[in-house]
Amino acid sequence: MMRVIKPSSKKFQKLFSRFTVRSRRIEEKVRRILDDVKTSGDEAVIRYTRQFDKVKLTPKELRVSESEINGAYQNICPDFVASLKVAVENVSQFYKKQSRRSWKTLREDGVILGEKIRPLESVGIYIPSGTVPLPSTVYMTVLPAKLAGVEKVYLITPPNKHKSVDPHILAVANLLKVDGVFKVGGAQAIGAFAFGTRSIPRVDKIIGPGNAYVAEAKRQVFGYCDIDMIAGPSEVVVIANDHADPDYVAADLLAQSEHHMGTAFLVTTSKRLARLMQKVPARGYIIIVKNMKQAADVTNLIAPEHLQIMVKNPARILKDIRHAGAIFIGPYTPTAVGDYLAGPSHVLPTGGTARFFSGICVTDFLKRSHVISYTKKALEKVKTPIENLAMLEGLTKHMESIKIRFEGKKQ
Repeated sequence: MMRVIKPSSKKFQKLFSRFTVRSRRIEEKVRRILDDVKTSGDEAVIRYTRQFDKVKLTPKELRVSESEINGAYQNICPDFVASLKVAVENVSQFYKKQSRRSWKTLREDGVILGEKIRPLESVGIYIPSGTVPLPSTVYMTVLPAKLAGVEKVYLITPPNKHKSVDPHILAVANLLKVDGVFKVGGAQAIGAFAFGTRSIPRVDKIIGPGNAYVAEAKRQVFGYCDIDMIAGPSEVVVIANDHADPDYVAADLLAQSEHHMGTAFLVTTSKRLARLMQKVPARGYIIIVKNMKQAADVTNLIAPEHLQIMVKNPARILKDIRHAGAIFIGPYTPTAVGDYLAGPSHVLPTGGTARFFSGICVTDFLKRSHVISYTKKALEKVKTPIENLAMLEGLTKHMESIKIRFEGKKQ
C-alpha cells in the first residue's frame, strides 16, 4: 500500500541513498566470478551457466545459431511483428535527430581546430530474462547504437531451460541485424563481454539493465570497457493535483509496481487525492506538498527515472524540474507510451542518478578525437606563454620541444 511521508521526515531523507549502498556480499561474489571468467573464459562461463541457470551448454552452443534465429519466426504471431515495426519506426525517427558530425574551424593565422567524431567499434547489450521476455529492451538499445554507426552490436541474454532464447527477442535481433546473440546471463555475461572469451567477443561498451549482480559486474569492469550506467529498480514520480483524474493516477502508480522492486511516488498538493491513493495497492510513497514549487523541489531531490506531470498548467512546474530521466506530460502520456514506442529509449537512470546520468542517446556510442594543427607562424605567436607555463610546471622537455622549432639546427 502507498504510505504518506513528509518531505522533512527522516524516512524521506533515507530515500536519497536508496541505491548508493552496495552489498559487500554481492561485490565479493561478483569479483570472484569476473576473475574466473577473465582467467578461464568459456569454461567459467559454461560452469556458471550450469550453476545459476541450470543449463548445460557446450562452447558451440553459447552462440545462437542461424537455424535458431530462423525458427523464431515460426513461434511468434503476426500481430507482434506489426507492433514491432511501429515501435522501431518511432524509435528510429527520434534517434536520427541526434546524429553528430565531425567539425573543424580554420583561423586567420592558419590554426585548424576541430573534433573527429567516430562511432565505437563494438557494443554488447545485456537483455534481462525473467518470467516474461523483454523484446522492447532490444530495440530500445540496439537502434541508438546502430544509428550511431557502431560496427558490431551483440546481444547477450540468459538461456531458458530448453537451452534457447525467447523467439520474440531473436526476431527483433534479426530484424535489426544484430551481429550475434549469446546465451549467457548474470555477472558472467558481463565478464565475457568485458574480457572476451574464445566464443564471445570483447566489446568497447556494455549497456542494458539487469539485476544487482549485473549492475555490480558493470561497475567492476568499467575501465576494461565503458558502460552506460549502473541501474537499480525502476521508479516513477507522479506530480498531480485536484485537476488529475484519480483513476489515471492510480493506474500509473500500479503500473510501476509491476516492475520487480519498482517504486512509485505521488507528489501532490491535494489531500483528497492523497487519501484516495492510500487505498491503491502500489509499492511506494505519497508526499503531500504545499505548492507546485515544493513539488518540483521534492522531485529534484528524488531525481526519478520517470516523471509524470498531471496538473492543469504543466509548463509552470516543468521549468523548475532539473533532474528526471524522462518526463511525461499530461493525462494521456502514461509511462507505458515511453516504455514501448514513443521514441526515446526506456533505458534511463534510476536510484537518483538522473542528477548526473541521462537516458541512452546516440552520443553514448560516439567518441571524439580533438584535432589540432598549427603553422610555424601561429606557434611562434604562443611560444612564450607555452614556455612560461611549462617552466612553471617543471616540464623542461615540453619547453624545449617548442624552442627547438625556432633555433638553428646543430651541424
